[in-house]
This record gives sequence, C-alpha cells and structure tokens, in this order.
Amino acid sequence: MIEIKKVKSTDFQFVVKSQSGKTLLESIPFADKKALDKTLKSLRKVNSPVTLFERKTNFEGKFLFNLKNEEGQTIGSSGLYSSEAGMENGIKNLKNSLQPIKTIGEL
Repeated sequence: MIEIKKVKSTDFQFVVKSQSGKTLLESIPFADKKALDKTLKSLRKVNSPVTLFERKTNFEGKFLFNLKNEEGQTIGSSGLYSSEAGMENGIKNLKNSLQPIKTIGEL
C-alpha cells in the first residue's frame, strides 16, 4: 500500500507499507506533485535491476537500504533492521508490495 502525504506546506512524500501496516520505505520530499507522480510511475519497474537497492550499515551496526531511481538518486530509505537477513526480507516485501501496481490510478 502506498500513502501520499503533504509535508511542510509545499512538499509531497510517499510511504510504502506492508499489508500488516509496517513502513517498508519512506520517500524523500518532492517539491511538486508532478515529480512525485513521475517517481511513483517508475516504481512499477522496481523488480528489474537489483542495482536500484543500495544496502548499507549504520554506525550502530544496523542494516538499512535506499531505493534509487535509474539516475542513481536516492528516492527513499527503509527503516533500520537488526540483521542483514531482515533487511533482505524488507527488500523482498517492498518488491511484493509494489508488484500489484499497474497504473498510477491504483495508488
């Protein structure tokens, strides 16, 4: 499920949640709705190149991932995971949550 929300007075952001309601990915703020819509349309192709996911470890040893667009810009970040396997499962859940999206109208 994808939620779109307005942050601040001018920016838009989307959040991808699992069926159980857990946040899988929170996007960067977008200055306008057109940029947000373009990014959401590109999410339908998230199952293609594995390089769209940047896997990272923070200074506390927790795992997280960033989702990047085709130009290599970060468009969203996950929460923190206590294990690498948990992070990989988060990526899998994100892909599964986005897979049913066929058109922007379904958002």
